[in-house]
Amino acid sequence: MKKFLLSIFLIAGILTTKADEGMWLPMLLGKQVYNNMVKRGLKLTKEQLYSINKASLKDAIIIFGRGCTGEIVSNQGLIFTNHHCGYEAIASASSVQNNYLRDGFYAYNKDQEIKSELTVQFLEKIVDVTAEVEAGLKGLSWADRVKKTQEVYKSITDKVLDKENGISGRVYSMFKDNQYIMYVYKTYKDIRLVGAPPESIGKFGGDTDNWEWPRHTGDFSIFRVYASKDGKPSEYNKENVPLKPKHFLPVSIKGIKDGDYSMIYGYPGGTNRYETSNGIKLKNDIENPALVALRDMRLKFMHEQMIKDPAVKLKLASDYAGIANYWKFFDGETKQLIKFNTYGQKQDFENKFTAWANTQPNAEYKNIFAEYEKNYATWTPYSKHRQYLREGILGSPLSSFSSSLMSLELALSKAGATAEEIKKATDAADAARKNFIKSEDIPSDKNILAAVAKAFYTDIDKSQLPSGIYDKIAMYGDLNNEATYTKWAADVFAKTMMLNEEKWTAFMAAPTVATLQTDMAFEFSTSFVKNYNNKYAPLYTTFVNRNNELGRSYMKGIMERDPIAAAKMYPDANFSMRVSFGNVKSYQPRDGIFYDYITTAKGIMEKYVPGDYEFDLPSKQVELFRKKDFGQYIDKDRKDLVIGFITTNDITGGNSGSPVIDGKGNLIGLAFDGNYEALSHKIAFDKDLNRTICVDVRYVLWCIDKLGGATNLINEINPVK
Repeated sequence: MKKFLLSIFLIAGILTTKADEGMWLPMLLGKQVYNNMVKRGLKLTKEQLYSINKASLKDAIIIFGRGCTGEIVSNQGLIFTNHHCGYEAIASASSVQNNYLRDGFYAYNKDQEIKSELTVQFLEKIVDVTAEVEAGLKGLSWADRVKKTQEVYKSITDKVLDKENGISGRVYSMFKDNQYIMYVYKTYKDIRLVGAPPESIGKFGGDTDNWEWPRHTGDFSIFRVYASKDGKPSEYNKENVPLKPKHFLPVSIKGIKDGDYSMIYGYPGGTNRYETSNGIKLKNDIENPALVALRDMRLKFMHEQMIKDPAVKLKLASDYAGIANYWKFFDGETKQLIKFNTYGQKQDFENKFTAWANTQPNAEYKNIFAEYEKNYATWTPYSKHRQYLREGILGSPLSSFSSSLMSLELALSKAGATAEEIKKATDAADAARKNFIKSEDIPSDKNILAAVAKAFYTDIDKSQLPSGIYDKIAMYGDLNNEATYTKWAADVFAKTMMLNEEKWTAFMAAPTVATLQTDMAFEFSTSFVKNYNNKYAPLYTTFVNRNNELGRSYMKGIMERDPIAAAKMYPDANFSMRVSFGNVKSYQPRDGIFYDYITTAKGIMEKYVPGDYEFDLPSKQVELFRKKDFGQYIDKDRKDLVIGFITTNDITGGNSGSPVIDGKGNLIGLAFDGNYEALSHKIAFDKDLNRTICVDVRYVLWCIDKLGGATNLINEINPVK
């Protein structure tokens, strides 16, 4: 494996023609990379990629729900996204009797489509508002700047706000507060579930295959966006009609070959490719290992209960999937950062930057890394504490819910609080508890609570423990003994009013702060939260603010050091629309191993294990595969059904569900994962090993058609042959 070149082009995240790195702002494609895109195989014009005045590709791309991407694939507002993006909505629509997660679901007409709580957002336009933001923050110290930023953002977005038509703006900081861009969105609130494969397809391979290639997962789900009869955004209403979009993506079943052009539009959630060596060290030494260990423990206890009871599996499925996904990611990220010596490479570049800074008249750059060292040295002793609170103590659902009642505690203890204020707080607490009870699994949570309480005591500096709480746990036995925490946790679950309907009803009828504060679950969770809020949260805020201040100067210095290269820079991902481009491409992860660019039905059958938690398949699928009944979706070269493929595109979390588009603007697949060998991609892109894992749209359509029998959807999509 070749090491990264120590140059501005890699450290600053600047594209060269030799690599596919880059999450590009769509309105700048024409100025920055359009010519390279054409050389790689793009057949579309600049205006077809992004336009405010005419329909373009950006009009078919949506923010799906709270953190995914989706795409419109028909003139009736049909949406494709990943199965894991629609997972919560599918689970919410399911019951033990109608288990759509387990069995799959397809609406054979629009009347069968199921209401969800999802929203989608279409991008209307992008506006550079740097001058306005800087004018509003001019002359302020960094601390005052931080306080006023949201106020300035609001003054800008208020100018485009149009609630009646669902229009709103969002300002994004780019290049570490050196540029500000407003994205204007239109939000639709009537989104209905149209289809999903059985979970054994949508999550085939489970945690074992997560972040791995070769992959055989049918990670897709289907929804539809509805609007009022005049085309405006509307809450759910039976009179609403399918949205007629400005643009939708034609769906191609022509197939792909190694080397074909690929382009991905979407909403990558976050990268930090300008991270310093100090940040890498903290991540490698403390943050990631703590997160991985605590999530591993929580997953173990949840899995023990999920395999015992289908109802529990359904209840915990969404939370389990979310916890597991980034458990493996952060484990892999650390290993790759260490393997590629990213810390050492960052240090080398920083030394060169400092040497350059010492030759410049601008003193702003001279002491940046000395100040970084001081800032990290001040915060590092408390970093593990923060992770153990967030991923440990608040990783217990009971503990997390009970700590949320601190707002109720505040209302009850507030001098002069009105009856109306208290009622508002109690009503909110009661509603939150109803949601908590729906998803709570007591056996797994009891084990989690005991384990995280012991882990905090064992692993966190004793001087940082909350006062008094471990004295009370010690009444159950030796604090170094696991049995002590098991006995204590059993008592918490037996005595807390959070899980006792009679006690809770009585409390709601006559709420007092004393009753709340003496509840064992509330007392435990809030002792940690209050301890952190009072002592360590201010330190963390100071740490983050100072890092951001230094980061702004560092970024400014990088661009000043090489202005020509700066013109080709892209900002870190921040859940604003981006475009990446590359090619379908096989790769060699290590000596003697070659990974093909596609996977096929043959590979699914090789992994298939009847009755297995991760590798089972619907019996109908097995039958059809054995008959090689692939219909029009067969790959003629392979004489098989292609399941997935890989590309060199640059993506990250938030791109889940993103369309993979060919050179002519057709949909060829859905991005859903990255490969394990390049899990350091949030920090550093690897030009040789980075791959995006995609489900082939031919497999998606085969599942809809041959397995699901939803020919109505195939006719609506009308695939390009």
